[in-house]
Amino acid sequence: MFLVAGLGNPGESYAATPHNLGFLVVDLLAERHSIRVTRKECQALIGQGTIRGKPVLLVKPQTFMNLSGQAVKPLMERNEVTPAELIAVHDELDFEWGRLQVKAKGSAAGHNGVQNLIDLLGTNEFPRVRVGVHPGHPLSGGKDYLLSPMSRRQKETLEEFIGLAADATESIIAEGVGKSMTSFNRRATNATDEQSRAPGTTNEEK
Repeated sequence: MFLVAGLGNPGESYAATPHNLGFLVVDLLAERHSIRVTRKECQALIGQGTIRGKPVLLVKPQTFMNLSGQAVKPLMERNEVTPAELIAVHDELDFEWGRLQVKAKGSAAGHNGVQNLIDLLGTNEFPRVRVGVHPGHPLSGGKDYLLSPMSRRQKETLEEFIGLAADATESIIAEGVGKSMTSFNRRATNATDEQSRAPGTTNEEK
């Protein structure tokens, strides 16, 4: 069984913020595959179903971002999910909005939710789908930005962006993280290169 953990913060006040893109990806996967993510278990909302012929548990931790591992670890133990079968989907402030990266393992790169997963699981060897949220201009405070409502421009591209992240997650489940990295990371790099070559494009517009 795969466990897809979308990282975010519970509550309406956080629903439409950049820090909650992990939740939004899980919501889209649930909609695509008719999985109800409503059961409360291990401090999380969960739903079980099938994606690309594989059994999947969709998870939205309700512990708040920095304690995500407190929900994910017991669910993994209860369902006998290995770290290789965990897929963490989360926002990434190191990448501009619209850029996505599939990662097989590694450090948390400053993301507190991912760091909590690493600390509690005792390993950093689990796949991630990193969803870029940087606005493309200097920030005075990263935390304030992550917990503030998305901009109008971000909302205009949100559906397509979340769809791409859901596609990448499905690819990991169906084809493995290696093939997913080859496909989606190359696509993200090409898109970034095209933006950088576009005449008259400023960081604000990217």
